[in-house]
Amino acid sequence: MWFDSWAQILRVLLIGSVSYAALVLVLRASGKRTLGQLNAFDFIVTVAFGSTLATILLSSDVAFLEGVTALALLAALQLVVAWVSAHWPRARSFVTAQPVALVIDGKLQHSQLRRNRLTESEVLQAVRGSGFGDLSSIAAVVLETNGTISVIAQAKAGSGSALDGVANRFGEESP
Repeated sequence: MWFDSWAQILRVLLIGSVSYAALVLVLRASGKRTLGQLNAFDFIVTVAFGSTLATILLSSDVAFLEGVTALALLAALQLVVAWVSAHWPRARSFVTAQPVALVIDGKLQHSQLRRNRLTESEVLQAVRGSGFGDLSSIAAVVLETNGTISVIAQAKAGSGSALDGVANRFGEESP
């Protein structure tokens, strides 16, 4: 099945262009957070946007306005969840993970590595990628809420206030 009809190609071109414009409008109206990928929930919403757009483009069973309504619904639900999580800490802990210290004062936190299903090698890779040759010059390595790994050098740690809210920021917990 290489080709069905010129009408289908024309439909994809027209509906695709209008759907793309509608998605841009929905994203502009919903704000930067919608595509921020600040946490797993934001990532899921981003993937859902892509899936919805693909469905609008390729499925003639979905009317254009139904598809745009689905895009608007996703954006609205994401805004509601973002607002609730910003105003109620208990809701925030349900939607987003807490950042976790994987290295404190040059010492690997093995219980946190196991708990977060990371290997020592992955942490060392992040340290090397930040330009450091050994852990003794590292104040902290943090697994962030969005899954990235941040490396803070001893020389740049300052008061450590950037570690506020990081689980296990004072050292090894019992396994």
